[in-house]
Amino acid sequence: MTDEIDDQDHNTENEQRRSFLKASVFAGIAGTGSALGLVPTLAHAKSGSPHVPPGDLDDYYGFWSGGHSGEVRVLGIPSARELKRIPVFNYDAAYGWGTTNFSKSLLKGKLSGDTHHVHLSYKNGTYDGKYAFVNDKAQARLARIRLDMFVTDKITDIPNCQGTHGIFPSRNKLDAVYCNSEFRNPLPNDGRDMDDPKKYGALHTCIDAKTMEVRWQVQVDGNMDLCATDYDGKYSMACSYNSEGGTTLAEMMGKDRDWLVVFNLERIEAAIKAGKGHTIGGSQVPVLDGRHGSPYTIYIPIPKSPHGVNVDPTGRYAVCAGKLSPTVSLVDIKKLKDAFNGRIKPRKCVVAEPEVGIGPLHTAFDDRGNAYTSIFIDSVVTKWNIAKAVAGKNPIIQKLDIHYQVGHINASMSETKNADGKWVISLNKFSKDRFLPVGPFRNENEQLIDISGRKMKLVHDTATHPEPHDALIVNRNLIRPKKVWSMNDERFAFEHGLAKRYGIKDLATAANVIRDGTHVYVFMNGIAPSFSLTEFRVKQGDTVTIILTNADKVEDLSHGICVSHHDINFGVSPQEIASATFKVNNKGVFWYYCPWFCHALHLEMRGRMIVG
Repeated sequence: MTDEIDDQDHNTENEQRRSFLKASVFAGIAGTGSALGLVPTLAHAKSGSPHVPPGDLDDYYGFWSGGHSGEVRVLGIPSARELKRIPVFNYDAAYGWGTTNFSKSLLKGKLSGDTHHVHLSYKNGTYDGKYAFVNDKAQARLARIRLDMFVTDKITDIPNCQGTHGIFPSRNKLDAVYCNSEFRNPLPNDGRDMDDPKKYGALHTCIDAKTMEVRWQVQVDGNMDLCATDYDGKYSMACSYNSEGGTTLAEMMGKDRDWLVVFNLERIEAAIKAGKGHTIGGSQVPVLDGRHGSPYTIYIPIPKSPHGVNVDPTGRYAVCAGKLSPTVSLVDIKKLKDAFNGRIKPRKCVVAEPEVGIGPLHTAFDDRGNAYTSIFIDSVVTKWNIAKAVAGKNPIIQKLDIHYQVGHINASMSETKNADGKWVISLNKFSKDRFLPVGPFRNENEQLIDISGRKMKLVHDTATHPEPHDALIVNRNLIRPKKVWSMNDERFAFEHGLAKRYGIKDLATAANVIRDGTHVYVFMNGIAPSFSLTEFRVKQGDTVTIILTNADKVEDLSHGICVSHHDINFGVSPQEIASATFKVNNKGVFWYYCPWFCHALHLEMRGRMIVG
């Protein structure tokens, strides 16, 4: 502890942490927040209470990566109510993700993933409310989620890469998403050079945010971890470890420093336009050599095994956390131009390295010039002041115990120019004695911290399904979801194409069974409490495509269809159209029914598939 930490307060917090749930209840009673209704007052953020009264709304959307579940979760903050699980790289029977023809076209037969980082699209340094992007570390993919409907709409395979980990979008406009491959592998990875790690490489990939097509890749030295971008669209950057080029833990630990790799986007785009890139294997994506000595990159030496890199709301500093050092490194983004032009050495871009604790990983920010760094080994969140660190003064303000082993951390609006200094979420890897035991596979513990005052205050524990890896807290006024689909949405192009082919004029009123050889197309709608078809007949061995339209226009009135013994189950929200294709192998009567409770006569909303 430093002399700037109030040890008495720190010890008091340790004693009080065991009864903080009781304290938070009283705080909730004292400050009930805004009046009932839809007016976005952000009253809970002002009160510093996580309690949101029944019928009231949260002040923020929380976007959580679901880790090895392969999904993205949506929470209300500060209540921590789980609002939705958006299936991305996983199978989900509730929505039929992995069953519908649309989802199958995106997943391409893969039903598992490992979502690590979720980030939203930007305009002028803050969120534009259009898209969320999330990576799949397991199978090197990037997905895009539409925030008007909270549904996945694109998935892109990233060539030549393994372990796609850190991602970050352009912050100045809707332009690109930059993705880091963490693992080095042979380039191309086609069986050659498998036993020669010197010929392995990792790639920094640029994906067009609008088309989701891969634009270019840059090969680097080392393994890349987290990613960030500046606020002006000039640079992307990656923490890079394993400067030794090893393949085992022991081989990766030989040197004292690794790097922050900074990519000069203007130079890279010019080189790609000039045709200077080469291709790898069967991929047609242009690749540039960005290893040491390249005009496209600089390598800034920082302490060993850096993990997180985060840019503060002013856009002036990038904060890098070295897992094997008790320090974080502040990189002055204004100095990068001189480093690229050779006027200063890259290391001169580092303007401070304050000691924040053992095992720093990630840093979040408030609107008062303070930073909040997660400290994994010490199990604390360290609050420190950026200006004091740059001035060479002791910057430490407070250290707050969390439970236990914090990984990612984020603050409300922290990754925008509009950081508001209200909340910090600490995503902890172990829960141990915090909740009722549920067997060896335990939930994790996420802790909400009030940062609106001089001292951080721990106000809420939330048990969470493993393994959230990263999270965003976004002002709810920036997200504008729709409540009912438009039947003309491009998402339904496949179903509209089938309707046109077979002369179906209106999918909202369709009740048609059309045979095309051994393929049967069943067009039906759902209006509570019935389907437009109460039976349809097919033959054993037929392939069946069911096209279901939710013809109800009332918000929150969902339908779906589940076909008994045929592994078909998917939902359709108001005015949504979806389809699924399957084969019938056995004769008999198979009931189909609506799995979403929609009416007092919901159980009667069913029909028969008769297979002769």
